[in-house]
Amino acid sequence: MGDKTKIDWCDASWNPVTGCRHDCPYCYARGIAKRFGAHLCDPWRNGNHVLDQPMRTTETYEYMRVAGIKEGPVLPYPYDFEPTFHRYRLDIPAKWTKPRTIFTCSMADLFGDWVPDHWIDQVLQACRAAPQHRYLFLTKNPARYDELEDKGIITAEDQNFWLGSTTTDVTKSLMHYHSRMHTFQSCEPMLAPWPPAGKANEESRENNWLPEWVIFGAETGNRKGKVIPEKEWVDNAVQMCRNMGAAVFMKESLRQIMGPDFVQEYPWERQEETV
Repeated sequence: MGDKTKIDWCDASWNPVTGCRHDCPYCYARGIAKRFGAHLCDPWRNGNHVLDQPMRTTETYEYMRVAGIKEGPVLPYPYDFEPTFHRYRLDIPAKWTKPRTIFTCSMADLFGDWVPDHWIDQVLQACRAAPQHRYLFLTKNPARYDELEDKGIITAEDQNFWLGSTTTDVTKSLMHYHSRMHTFQSCEPMLAPWPPAGKANEESRENNWLPEWVIFGAETGNRKGKVIPEKEWVDNAVQMCRNMGAAVFMKESLRQIMGPDFVQEYPWERQEETV
């Protein structure tokens, strides 16, 4: 589970941990895990799973008999969306020699309260073993970053780590940690209007929310009650980012809404220009 991705703000995704317990109604990852899961989850256990080797299907298909294949395909989500540590995937970034921007754990919230510290530590050690890459993380629990920094699991030396917080509304789940790391915010999907930039900037300063990069996107799929953001929401959000000096990235889902105002910026490209 590590390869090219359709996510337009990174080069690849890598999932040494899968599964999440937030239960967001618009979650695309849960749908993927359900579709390709093996349904081996135990509804009474509701626990975490660790796999040192990939789990394979025991079903035998005709093409396998013809080719002499004894083992079936790898099951990417044997326990559906229950938290699972695929320890055998830890060496994947080290095998990629060309530098990539990697969305780490796109199919999980690696920093959810249910994820043990030692899982996170092993994932970050694997990142450090392949320093040629840039690693992007997203969580709905950004306070965990502070906790891990205090424990020495995350350090200020990890400058190829970008710690992200995800929200659907500027008034909720704002980044509020004091980390000296690179930070960004993902507002996807946008489910509510953003206030005018002046008021939003005041709220952000009160919450110590000063990310270097903000990603915006519209809800996709066919969920009942799907919210389509208005251009004014995005305009207000972009002005807020401009006032803070943050780079802005709009996902393709906003291209039609934004028209000529559509923009995709990467903060590390700004840094390279100033060197």
